[in-house]
Parts: sequence; structure tokens; C-alpha cells
Amino acid sequence: MVTLSKRINVFHQLGDLFKDICEKNDNSQYTYWVDLFNKKVLESFHHNNWFDKKNIYLSLRTWSLLLREKNISEWILKYDQKDCSKSRVAIIMAGNIPLVGFHDFLCASLLNFKIIIKMSSHDKVLFPSIIDFIETLLPGYKKNIKFSNRNLKNFDCIIATGSDNSFKYFKYYFNKYPSILRKNRHSIAVLSGDETKEELDLLSNDIFNYYGLGCRSISKILVPKNYSFDNLFRSFLKHKYVMENNCYMNNYDYNKAVYLMSDLNFLENGFKILKKDKKIGSPIACLFYENYDDIKMAKNYIENNLHKIQCVATNFDLKNKVLFGSTQNPKLNDYADNINTIDFLLKI
Repeated sequence: MVTLSKRINVFHQLGDLFKDICEKNDNSQYTYWVDLFNKKVLESFHHNNWFDKKNIYLSLRTWSLLLREKNISEWILKYDQKDCSKSRVAIIMAGNIPLVGFHDFLCASLLNFKIIIKMSSHDKVLFPSIIDFIETLLPGYKKNIKFSNRNLKNFDCIIATGSDNSFKYFKYYFNKYPSILRKNRHSIAVLSGDETKEELDLLSNDIFNYYGLGCRSISKILVPKNYSFDNLFRSFLKHKYVMENNCYMNNYDYNKAVYLMSDLNFLENGFKILKKDKKIGSPIACLFYENYDDIKMAKNYIENNLHKIQCVATNFDLKNKVLFGSTQNPKLNDYADNINTIDFLLKI
């Protein structure tokens, strides 16, 4: 049986590979795999135009920093270990951003589960190569991994992530199994008006990274009354690269046309629309906002919508708070929807 320390080391080496890919390391000990993944990055973009090189590298770079032996050990060794080698977990992955299902996979792999993976049709290029790489370090590993495109069967528990509509099907089909079922969530920012240029620059990353498609992407901001958006719009300028993506700009043009024809008020800068709206989730290329009278009003808003919110970027002391610029850099113990995946799997 492969020890936990060996599994931790394998993922540390995967982190090394991701680092070498992002840094274009010509002296990498994983030259073959670096070349292969670079081809897979291009293939991913041809398969899904949202997954361009910038965003795939962003995901790989984030994981390269997390997949350090020290980080993984400090996280996973806090839990009482047990033999999970005969347990089977099915993982249905979302496909909104590159490798969005990797954390669920990491949790199950470290606990030595047999894993049935149902990849999203939008994100099915990179994962098989990750499994192949791990197989070279842990011969026989692939026997415990199965990819499925059909109805899932022969599993003990399930982790499924998808849209609100998918969630309804998840509840119906998997109601007999122990499960973590996730639907749409969004992230917001609460501004005081006193943010520095550096903080607004970091916030702009939270808004634009992955084209705003992640559940940790900022889709709405709460601002004081009479807030000036000038400095915020200035922080957006470094993200003009989004204009090079036809999918993004098609959404921008469409939403702008809808708002114009509906005679709705909004601000825009040629690639981002800022609109006052009560909804949390904004369409692609849009950012919603609302005003608050005092911080208590903002706190109440968060409390009332906590079931829809993944995280809150702010300097205030608020629930689900994260620092500006860190929404897309969760730690290993930052679990989606605040449901502890390791605890869940250890109860199976």
C-alpha cells in the first residue's frame, strides 16, 4: 500500500512540473511532460476559447504554489487518517475555469480513494495528462482512476459541482448517496472608498481573472453612497487584454445592446459594464453594484445572501472575508461552499 507521505511527495512533484511549465524551464527534469502540457494548453484553447494560455497558466501557477510538501503535510496531517483504499468516490467536475475540480481530486487522492471522474465537456484536455504523469511516479495508480462519460455507478459517495439547473438533477439522481452537491455561487467586494491604488489594482485581478467566470470571481461590489468609480475604472485598464478574446467581447457587445435597448443606466469603458443591480451574479463582461448607507447594511446584505456567496473581498471585518487580490488564490483548507471535503470523505 502506498503511504500517505509518498502520495504527498507525488503531488509535490506535480507542483514542480506545473512550476516548470509556467516558468518555461528549459532545464526541467520533466522535459517530456513540459512539452506535452504545452501542447495540451494549446489543445485546451482550441477546444474551449475561454481557456487561453494566460488563464491556464494562472491556474497551474496557483497550484504550483499550493502543491508544496510542507503545505500539503500541514493541511492533511491535521486529520485522523484511516484506510480509504476500498472506498469509491464519484466526482462530477464543473468546467467554468481550468482545473476547477482539482481540489476535490486532490482530497480524494491523498486519502487513497478509488475515484470515478466525470469531466466537464469544457475542461477535458488537461486532467488525463495529469493522471498519466502521476502514473509515472506511482505505477499502478491509474487502476484506481476511472473517467466516465456515461451514467455514474458503483460508487459510495459523490461530489458534484454544476449550475443551479444541474443541482436539481444532482439532488434527484444522487439522493440515496452521501454527497456534497454544489450549485452557482458568486463573490462580492465591499469597498469603503478609502482603498489605495494598489488595493484597487488587486481587486481588478479578482474581477478579471478567468474572465470573471469563477465562483470566486468578483461579480458585484457594495460601495458607499456617492462613491466615485473613476479610480476603479483606472485599475481596469491593465486588463484590456480581454478585448482580444472574441467570446468575451461578444458577451460585452450583447449585454451592452440589451441595456441600451432597455434604456437602462450603466457605465462602461469599452470592455467592462458597470450597472446598478440587486442581483449578485452579473453576466460576463459586467459588474453589478449597490450602495450602502453604513457597514451594518453591508453586513446584513451578506448575511441574507450567504448561501449564494463564496467569498467577500474587503478591508472590513466581514464573513467569508479575503484580502483584495486573493479571491482566486484559496488555501488548501479553503473548501468550496465552506463544506469540509476531507471531513466528508473520512466519514465514508
